[in-house]
Amino acid sequence: METPTENQKNILGLQLPTDPRWADLVNISLEDILTDHAYCEQKAATSCISLIQRYPEKEKLVAELAPIVTEEWGHFRLVLFELKKRNLKLGKQRKDEYVNKLTEFQKKGGSDEERFLDKLLIFALIEARSCERFKRLSEGLNDNYLSNFYRRFMESEAGHYTLFIELAESYQDKEKVRLRWKEWLEYEKEVMTNLAVRGDRIH
Repeated sequence: METPTENQKNILGLQLPTDPRWADLVNISLEDILTDHAYCEQKAATSCISLIQRYPEKEKLVAELAPIVTEEWGHFRLVLFELKKRNLKLGKQRKDEYVNKLTEFQKKGGSDEERFLDKLLIFALIEARSCERFKRLSEGLNDNYLSNFYRRFMESEAGHYTLFIELAESYQDKEKVRLRWKEWLEYEKEVMTNLAVRGDRIH
Protein backbone atom coordinates (compact mmCIF):
# COMPACT_ATOMS: atom_id res chain seq x y z
CA MET A 1 0.00 0.00 0.00
CA GLU A 2 1.31 3.45 -0.90
CA THR A 3 1.84 6.22 1.62
CA PRO A 4 -0.28 9.33 1.00
CA THR A 5 1.54 11.92 -1.10
CA GLU A 6 1.85 15.52 0.05
CA ASN A 7 -0.56 16.50 -2.74
CA GLN A 8 -3.22 14.13 -1.43
CA LYS A 9 -2.72 15.28 2.16
CA ASN A 10 -2.71 19.02 1.49
CA ILE A 11 -5.24 19.35 -1.31
CA LEU A 12 -7.67 16.47 -0.96
CA GLY A 13 -6.90 15.63 2.64
CA LEU A 14 -7.46 11.93 2.01
CA GLN A 15 -5.61 9.74 4.49
CA LEU A 16 -5.38 6.60 2.37
CA PRO A 17 -4.66 6.53 -1.38
CA THR A 18 -6.43 4.10 -3.70
CA ASP A 19 -4.74 0.73 -4.03
CA PRO A 20 -2.77 0.83 -7.35
CA ARG A 21 -4.31 -2.54 -8.29
CA TRP A 22 -7.67 -0.81 -8.74
CA ALA A 23 -6.75 0.82 -12.08
CA ASP A 24 -5.43 -2.53 -13.33
CA LEU A 25 -8.81 -4.12 -12.57
CA VAL A 26 -10.65 -1.25 -14.27
CA ASN A 27 -8.73 -1.93 -17.49
CA ILE A 28 -10.52 -5.26 -17.83
CA SER A 29 -14.02 -4.00 -16.96
CA LEU A 30 -14.56 -0.73 -18.84
CA GLU A 31 -18.28 -1.29 -19.37
CA ASP A 32 -18.77 -1.81 -15.64
CA ILE A 33 -16.76 1.22 -14.58
CA LEU A 34 -18.44 3.50 -17.12
CA THR A 35 -21.85 2.26 -15.98
CA ASP A 36 -21.02 2.94 -12.35
CA HIS A 37 -19.54 6.32 -13.25
CA ALA A 38 -22.72 7.31 -15.10
CA TYR A 39 -24.85 6.59 -12.05
CA CYS A 40 -22.39 8.42 -9.77
CA GLU A 41 -22.81 11.56 -11.89
CA GLN A 42 -26.58 11.15 -11.86
CA LYS A 43 -26.61 10.80 -8.07
CA ALA A 44 -24.35 13.84 -7.70
CA ALA A 45 -26.87 15.95 -9.62
CA THR A 46 -29.85 14.69 -7.64
CA SER A 47 -27.98 15.16 -4.34
CA CYS A 48 -27.43 18.84 -5.14
CA ILE A 49 -31.11 19.16 -6.05
CA SER A 50 -32.09 17.60 -2.72
CA LEU A 51 -29.89 20.08 -0.81
CA ILE A 52 -31.51 22.99 -2.64
CA GLN A 53 -34.97 21.61 -1.86
CA ARG A 54 -34.09 21.06 1.80
CA TYR A 55 -32.46 24.47 2.35
CA PRO A 56 -34.08 26.98 -0.06
CA GLU A 57 -33.55 29.80 2.45
CA LYS A 58 -29.77 29.47 2.12
CA GLU A 59 -29.31 31.76 -0.87
CA LYS A 60 -25.56 31.23 -1.31
CA LEU A 61 -26.01 27.45 -1.32
CA VAL A 62 -28.80 27.62 -3.90
CA ALA A 63 -26.81 29.98 -6.13
CA GLU A 64 -23.64 27.88 -5.95
CA LEU A 65 -25.24 24.46 -6.38
CA ALA A 66 -27.68 25.28 -9.19
CA PRO A 67 -24.94 25.30 -11.87
CA ILE A 68 -23.39 22.15 -10.36
CA VAL A 69 -26.65 20.31 -11.05
CA THR A 70 -26.33 21.22 -14.72
CA GLU A 71 -22.64 20.29 -14.78
CA GLU A 72 -23.13 16.90 -13.14
CA TRP A 73 -26.01 16.05 -15.45
CA GLY A 74 -23.80 17.06 -18.36
CA HIS A 75 -21.18 14.63 -17.06
CA PHE A 76 -23.80 11.89 -16.92
CA ARG A 77 -24.58 12.51 -20.59
CA LEU A 78 -20.87 12.48 -21.49
CA VAL A 79 -20.42 9.07 -19.90
CA LEU A 80 -23.54 7.78 -21.67
CA PHE A 81 -22.11 9.00 -24.96
CA GLU A 82 -18.83 7.24 -24.23
CA LEU A 83 -20.66 3.98 -23.59
CA LYS A 84 -22.61 4.31 -26.83
CA LYS A 85 -19.50 5.24 -28.82
CA ARG A 86 -17.80 2.05 -27.66
CA ASN A 87 -20.88 -0.11 -28.29
CA LEU A 88 -21.17 -0.75 -24.57
CA LYS A 89 -24.39 -0.87 -22.57
CA LEU A 90 -25.50 1.10 -19.54
CA GLY A 91 -26.03 -1.64 -16.99
CA LYS A 92 -28.19 -1.55 -13.90
CA GLN A 93 -27.37 0.70 -10.97
CA ARG A 94 -25.53 -1.14 -8.23
CA LYS A 95 -25.37 -0.72 -4.50
CA ASP A 96 -22.73 1.88 -3.54
CA GLU A 97 -21.13 0.27 -0.51
CA TYR A 98 -18.69 3.16 -0.05
CA VAL A 99 -21.38 5.85 0.14
CA ASN A 100 -23.60 3.64 2.29
CA LYS A 101 -20.79 3.22 4.81
CA LEU A 102 -20.17 6.97 4.85
CA THR A 103 -23.81 7.74 5.59
CA GLU A 104 -23.57 5.61 8.74
CA PHE A 105 -21.24 8.28 10.16
CA GLN A 106 -23.65 11.16 9.59
CA LYS A 107 -25.17 12.62 12.75
CA LYS A 108 -28.68 11.27 13.18
CA GLY A 109 -29.60 13.32 16.24
CA GLY A 110 -28.32 16.69 17.40
CA SER A 111 -29.19 20.03 15.88
CA ASP A 112 -30.23 20.74 12.31
CA GLU A 113 -27.03 22.78 12.01
CA GLU A 114 -24.92 19.70 12.79
CA ARG A 115 -26.82 17.57 10.33
CA PHE A 116 -26.47 20.29 7.68
CA LEU A 117 -22.70 20.38 8.21
CA ASP A 118 -22.47 16.62 7.81
CA LYS A 119 -24.45 16.72 4.59
CA LEU A 120 -21.98 19.19 3.10
CA LEU A 121 -18.93 17.31 4.36
CA ILE A 122 -20.05 13.92 3.09
CA PHE A 123 -20.55 15.46 -0.36
CA ALA A 124 -17.11 17.08 -0.13
CA LEU A 125 -15.59 13.73 0.79
CA ILE A 126 -17.28 11.85 -2.05
CA GLU A 127 -16.07 14.49 -4.51
CA ALA A 128 -12.53 14.33 -3.09
CA ARG A 129 -12.40 10.54 -3.40
CA SER A 130 -13.89 10.71 -6.89
CA CYS A 131 -11.19 13.22 -7.85
CA GLU A 132 -8.48 10.91 -6.51
CA ARG A 133 -9.97 7.94 -8.35
CA PHE A 134 -10.20 9.89 -11.61
CA LYS A 135 -6.53 10.83 -11.20
CA ARG A 136 -5.73 7.12 -10.88
CA LEU A 137 -7.65 6.43 -14.08
CA SER A 138 -5.98 9.30 -15.94
CA GLU A 139 -2.61 7.76 -15.10
CA GLY A 140 -3.35 4.04 -15.10
CA LEU A 141 -5.63 3.25 -18.04
CA ASN A 142 -4.27 1.58 -21.16
CA ASP A 143 -6.66 3.63 -23.33
CA ASN A 144 -5.14 7.07 -24.04
CA TYR A 145 -8.48 8.66 -24.92
CA LEU A 146 -10.05 7.50 -21.66
CA SER A 147 -6.99 8.68 -19.73
CA ASN A 148 -7.58 12.22 -21.01
CA PHE A 149 -11.35 11.81 -20.50
CA TYR A 150 -10.75 11.11 -16.81
CA ARG A 151 -8.21 13.86 -16.40
CA ARG A 152 -10.94 16.36 -17.30
CA PHE A 153 -13.28 14.78 -14.75
CA MET A 154 -10.51 14.91 -12.13
CA GLU A 155 -10.13 18.66 -12.58
CA SER A 156 -13.88 19.20 -12.30
CA GLU A 157 -14.29 17.11 -9.14
CA ALA A 158 -11.46 18.98 -7.39
CA GLY A 159 -13.44 22.19 -7.77
CA HIS A 160 -16.59 20.56 -6.40
CA TYR A 161 -14.78 19.28 -3.32
CA THR A 162 -13.55 22.75 -2.40
CA LEU A 163 -16.99 24.27 -3.05
CA PHE A 164 -18.69 22.09 -0.42
CA ILE A 165 -15.98 22.92 2.14
CA GLU A 166 -16.32 26.64 1.38
CA LEU A 167 -20.10 26.44 1.73
CA ALA A 168 -19.74 24.76 5.12
CA GLU A 169 -17.34 27.49 6.27
CA SER A 170 -19.65 30.25 5.05
CA TYR A 171 -22.51 28.99 7.21
CA GLN A 172 -20.67 27.68 10.27
CA ASP A 173 -17.64 28.36 12.44
CA LYS A 174 -14.50 27.48 10.49
CA GLU A 175 -12.84 25.76 13.43
CA LYS A 176 -15.89 23.58 13.95
CA VAL A 177 -15.88 22.68 10.25
CA ARG A 178 -12.16 21.86 10.39
CA LEU A 179 -12.54 19.56 13.40
CA ARG A 180 -15.52 17.70 11.96
CA TRP A 181 -13.76 17.38 8.58
CA LYS A 182 -10.80 15.76 10.34
CA GLU A 183 -13.18 13.23 11.92
CA TRP A 184 -14.69 12.50 8.52
CA LEU A 185 -11.26 11.93 6.98
CA GLU A 186 -10.28 9.48 9.71
CA TYR A 187 -13.55 7.60 9.33
CA GLU A 188 -13.20 7.47 5.55
CA LYS A 189 -9.73 5.97 5.98
CA GLU A 190 -11.27 3.11 7.96
CA VAL A 191 -13.95 2.62 5.31
CA MET A 192 -11.34 2.46 2.53
CA THR A 193 -9.19 0.06 4.53
CA ASN A 194 -12.06 -2.41 4.87
CA LEU A 195 -13.54 -2.20 1.37
CA ALA A 196 -12.57 -4.83 -1.19
CA VAL A 197 -10.63 -3.61 -4.23
CA ARG A 198 -13.09 -3.85 -7.13
CA GLY A 199 -12.61 -2.71 -10.71
CA ASP A 200 -16.31 -2.27 -11.42
CA ARG A 201 -16.89 0.64 -9.02
CA ILE A 202 -15.76 4.26 -8.99
CA HIS A 203 -15.69 4.16 -5.18
